[in-house]
Amino acid sequence: MTAEIVPGILTVSILVGICFAKNIPASFVFGDSLVDVGNNNYIVSLSKANFLPNGIDFGMPTGRYTNGRTIVDIIGQELGLKDFTPPYLAPSTAGLVLLQGVNYASGGSGILNATGKFFGGPINLGAQMDNFANTRQDIISNIGAPAALKLSGTSLFSVTIGSNDFINNYLIPVLSVPEQKLISPEMFVDTMISRYRLQLTGLYNLGARKIVVVNVGPIGCIPYERDSNPSAGDNCVNLPNQLAQQFNTQLKSLVTELSTDLQGSQFAYADVYHIVQDILQNFISYGFENANSACCYVSGRHGGLIPCVPQSKVCGDRSKYVFWDPYHPSDASNVIIARRLLDGDSNDITPINIRQLAGL
Repeated sequence: MTAEIVPGILTVSILVGICFAKNIPASFVFGDSLVDVGNNNYIVSLSKANFLPNGIDFGMPTGRYTNGRTIVDIIGQELGLKDFTPPYLAPSTAGLVLLQGVNYASGGSGILNATGKFFGGPINLGAQMDNFANTRQDIISNIGAPAALKLSGTSLFSVTIGSNDFINNYLIPVLSVPEQKLISPEMFVDTMISRYRLQLTGLYNLGARKIVVVNVGPIGCIPYERDSNPSAGDNCVNLPNQLAQQFNTQLKSLVTELSTDLQGSQFAYADVYHIVQDILQNFISYGFENANSACCYVSGRHGGLIPCVPQSKVCGDRSKYVFWDPYHPSDASNVIIARRLLDGDSNDITPINIRQLAGL
């Protein structure tokens, strides 16, 4: 058998797999540290998670900002993907591997280019879109334009971003005071939505059709915000949650608008704010014992003042904590969130859930 024939046979077999895949052929992931699976390992950034105790329940630290799996890892497993979707910047993410999807997410990133800059420059959403455009060209080189178009049209795309535009931009203690005086919350949210509209439309123009857009969770309830705003007492911090809700209201309208305007698209609006709020309010019924503090902690009443680092202490039972560190959910929380996005009703994700979207 000649060397020229072998790649052709491999490509045909993969395309057959795509055509007869039970759920989705591939998952393409965009976002921030909630779904980063290691891209920040390869860039100059203060925001990294490639060290223990991160990944303690994953088997090893990989760059995931949690003790185990991310939400997209769990969704991929549930939808029958053979492997975890790999980080774009990993050298091994090349060739036929691309046909099963790529993760472009970057810890600290945002919708706006300025977000997270003090970390050393994460890969913002615009740059993630550029990286996907490069992947798309590589896929076309591998299997040809018609097959590449079919792949992107049947794959799952998800975008989980926006939290850092508030936490690491508009709400940075001290540094953001001048910005808040110049720019009202309404203006800031409007700017985010305008930019996001262009980015999501760009994703559609690159071939994405099944797109899950995840809203911003109740960021005023994370251990970092609780410890940064002690005057809130035992309550969540109001301003971050109000900003998230303002953004989410406009985002839901934007998703409806794009569904109408972009022919052949099928968007799903994932209401993670609602899901996480429900977990926090009813944490005992979900099997948790702690809904306010970080499992991986150094200092602060809620362990929220310092990120998870090698010197951190770790709680005795990680499955009993809603939060892994000052910012991110634990694997146990991610399982609940992922399953509700997969199979939830219109209170969790609308107009259809991810399993229904995958089956279209």
